[in-house]
Amino acid sequence: MIARADFIEGMAKGLAVLESFDTERQRLNATLAAQRAGLTRAAARRHLLTLAHLGYLETDGSHFWLAPKVLRFSGSYLASARLPRALQPTLDRLAARTGEAFSAVVLDGDQVVIVARSGPTRMLAYGLHLGARLPAHATSTGRVLLAAKPKAEFTAWLKGRELPRLTAHTTIDPQQLRQRIEQVRQQDWCVASEEHELGVHAAAVPLRNLEGRVVAALNVVTRLERLQPPVFAREVLPLLQDAARELRPLL
Repeated sequence: MIARADFIEGMAKGLAVLESFDTERQRLNATLAAQRAGLTRAAARRHLLTLAHLGYLETDGSHFWLAPKVLRFSGSYLASARLPRALQPTLDRLAARTGEAFSAVVLDGDQVVIVARSGPTRMLAYGLHLGARLPAHATSTGRVLLAAKPKAEFTAWLKGRELPRLTAHTTIDPQQLRQRIEQVRQQDWCVASEEHELGVHAAAVPLRNLEGRVVAALNVVTRLERLQPPVFAREVLPLLQDAARELRPLL
C-alpha cells in the first residue's frame, strides 16, 4: 500500500478520466466522463481539457476522444516488456504452422489485455490486435486467468459484479460462471464459443513460469469444428499445451 502522503489524487483522477474511454464509449462529453470516472462534471471537464491540451485527447469543443499520442504508452510497454518479447517467436511459429490466430493475454481487473499476438490479417476482424481489452467472464483466456486465482480471491472478484451480456451465448449468471471456472480449474484449459462475439470460437491454456505461477494465458481462435471433443483433444489442445511447456522456462 502506498502512503497517503505519497498518493497524488489529481493524477489518479486524470488517469480515471483517460481510462473512461473504451471500445463501447469512444467519444465522451464532460457529463459522460464524470459518470464513468466517478467525478463531478466540473472536475471531469478540467481533466478532459488538460488531457486535450497535452495532446492525449482530441475534441470538437463538446466531445472528446483518444488521440494517437496515447499509443506512446502501449508502444513503450510492448517494446520493453519482457513477457511479449519472450512469447512472440512461439506465437509466430504456431500461426505459421496452422494459419490460425494466437494471442497471449494478461488479466487487468474485469478484462484481459492482449500483450502479444500472431496470425493472418483476416483474423484482425476478431479484435485480436495488440492492446485490445476483452471481458474476462466471456473469453477463454479470461476464464483461464480467473481459474488461476485462489478460490477466495475469485469469490471476492465475483461478488456483486455485473456480468454483461455480449451475445445470446454469454454466461451472465454468477453461479453458472462459478461452475465453469471450477471446471477450468480442474481441467486446466477452457473453450469459449461465441460468448464474446458471434462467430468467434476459441480455446486457451494457462502459461506458467518455473515456480508454477500463472503469468498469462495462451489462446487460439479457430473454426468451431476444431473445438469438437475428438478433434480438440487430438489436435488443438496438445498444440497449446506443448507451447505452454516450451514457454515455461522463458517466463
